[in-house]
Amino acid sequence: MSTKNALCPLPETACRLRRKSSVPLSYAKLAGYDKMHAFRKQKTSVNAGCLGKRMIRKQDPMSDRMLFPPTTRQDMDARGWDAPDFIFISGDAYVDHPSFGCAILTRVLENAGYRVAVLAQPDWHSTKGIMRLGRPLYGFFVSSGVIDSMVNHYTAARKKRSSDVYTPGGGPAGRPDRALTVYCQLVRKAYGDIPLVIGGVEASLRRFAHYDYWDDTVHPSILEETGADLLLFGMGERTILTAAEWMTRGAPAWEAAGMPGACYFAPAQPRGSLLVASAEECMHSKRAYAEAFRVQYEEQDPFRGHVIAQPHGSRYLVQNIPDKPLTEAELDSIYSLPFTRTWHPDYDAAGGVPAIEEVRFSIAHTRGCFGACSFCAITFLQGRIVTSRSHESVLREAEAITKMPDFKGYIHDVGGPTANFRHAACQKQLKAGTCKNRQCLFPKPCPNLQVDHTDYIQLLREIRRLPGIKKVFVRSGLRYDYIMADPSDAFLRELCEHHVSGQLKVAPEHVSPRVLSVMGKPGRDIYDAFCARYEQINHQLGKKQYLVPYLISSHPGSDLSCAIELAEYLRDINHQPEQVQDFYPTPGTLSTCMFYTGLDPRTMKPVYIPRDPHEKAMQRALLQFRRPQNYALVREALRKAHREDLIGTGRNCLVPLEGQRSAHEFAVLKQERKRAKESAHDRSGPHGSGSPRNNAGPAKKAARPAQGAKGTPDRPPRERGPLSSRTPPSKGRPHRSSR
Repeated sequence: MSTKNALCPLPETACRLRRKSSVPLSYAKLAGYDKMHAFRKQKTSVNAGCLGKRMIRKQDPMSDRMLFPPTTRQDMDARGWDAPDFIFISGDAYVDHPSFGCAILTRVLENAGYRVAVLAQPDWHSTKGIMRLGRPLYGFFVSSGVIDSMVNHYTAARKKRSSDVYTPGGGPAGRPDRALTVYCQLVRKAYGDIPLVIGGVEASLRRFAHYDYWDDTVHPSILEETGADLLLFGMGERTILTAAEWMTRGAPAWEAAGMPGACYFAPAQPRGSLLVASAEECMHSKRAYAEAFRVQYEEQDPFRGHVIAQPHGSRYLVQNIPDKPLTEAELDSIYSLPFTRTWHPDYDAAGGVPAIEEVRFSIAHTRGCFGACSFCAITFLQGRIVTSRSHESVLREAEAITKMPDFKGYIHDVGGPTANFRHAACQKQLKAGTCKNRQCLFPKPCPNLQVDHTDYIQLLREIRRLPGIKKVFVRSGLRYDYIMADPSDAFLRELCEHHVSGQLKVAPEHVSPRVLSVMGKPGRDIYDAFCARYEQINHQLGKKQYLVPYLISSHPGSDLSCAIELAEYLRDINHQPEQVQDFYPTPGTLSTCMFYTGLDPRTMKPVYIPRDPHEKAMQRALLQFRRPQNYALVREALRKAHREDLIGTGRNCLVPLEGQRSAHEFAVLKQERKRAKESAHDRSGPHGSGSPRNNAGPAKKAARPAQGAKGTPDRPPRERGPLSSRTPPSKGRPHRSSR
């Protein structure tokens, strides 16, 4: 592949439209990443966002702004533009980093020679915000951001969130509810029938008739609700270039039939397409909805998939086959584009954009996931075929990170959707696609699965050897069942020795066989075996490192007996999560289809659904049974499930009877008395109350309890179960806005 095509993976017809770009084609041409950041001089603390350290910009603000796509008329005037070719509307603040879809897609268009301006979080109360940059030459691309706007605004309990990490300063959300629909309606009001293309997470997961959790009803395709001309689903780098070429030619709508990764409306069902239940049928029949979803789910493959047609009134919503994953060379070219890896200068006064902090010093080396968990939307976004970047590309990015002025020597993550997936599950997937009715890892690993961590181990070693890097962490999700399927312990040993910072987060999600089967997750025996092996290797290395399990409450299939089973497991391993993730029915997942229909679309068999808010509260309380404020709910749940044997002060009890203290509370009280007695003894010891030795001893003991001490406030007394030393004493699960 030529250098030109490697940097610009677009169709040959679009290559002819290429013209000189207003920015360099890659940061390699800037003679070093440090020169791209030369506009930063010294460190300072930001104000509103409290985002850590930040470099002050030069006094000439336009020199900064020229490194970013234009966001104002002044930016376009500085470039000598009378009008942009395209305007990209985003519901997120603009962060020029490859972890943000808006940044990648605008850089891809810009690299292809198009003039692209960005409207990030425009005012949606009138058309003035949409018209701020004027009318583009060819049309609009619209995305609500990297997260569905409703998920971004509301919790699983439908409560309004108070902050938004994708808004400057982390304040209240800077976009409306159902942002994609609102933005598109404003564009239509302002510019009439100008070409309008939607994409991103919200568009991709709502491309068919879909269940909307917040309205508790089925909505038609978002393409109908927005009034857009075209919907691009998936990651979109190759597809957006095809769409841009289509828009510049003013091509007729029927040409979209040959565009992989696109949806459009047609007056008739395309020949050879699969017909699914209409939007109207899905609104009135849950069984029809489940059957339609099964077809949509099974056909999300770029090799064996079929075109799907879903009637919407007198028209047909047509989904073309998904676009093929980018090749290694194409991925490398995307990540070589001139990202500044920071927020736009417009947000300096607000303290920046908090979302950058999670990814500022992280590297994505892979795409796609063949894990296929039921609650995950990766299948509808990136697909099940894993592709990865070359070592050279990843190392170039790592070297660039080391030259960032606020880098301290720590790479926070080298991951992706699943960090330890570096290649396709089998060679067949690269030629014939994924299996239609079979998963790679569930319920057991496929005999054709190629389990090999060698390339990932080598990549991590090469990054560790780079000058300026002290430590490389792996914090993305790891599939422990894939690790256990590897006959070699080399990767797990390497992980424990070099890439864990005391705690490793893994995702068993549950322990009940019934719930795990619905989730598409491996059985508890696999997780137990992984825990034992992890503990053994850490013991051999002389390290004390813990596992922090991700858990989901109230998932389809989970009744009170399943929640109690999980609570007993947490009791046995002496782990009390500080946070619990309630199941969130987001569009585009198998689990959401189950939640709405009460059916497993894979088998069409009924599935238990915990819908009642009070029952969901009881299931959540069971996972945090040691909290006194949860005692009443836990007792109610145990009595309702006829498990009164778990109420009392015995070692196996979860909560005490009313008016009693739990065994855990007694142990904490006993430990506090013991500490007080030891402290009094030390004060009256032979060295005297004011001696340095006497003051240093108790202070050190209070600050850092001895390893394995029982009953400290941070570590409740352990009830020795088979896995009691494998999880940290009181670490919880961090909030996940999207899985």
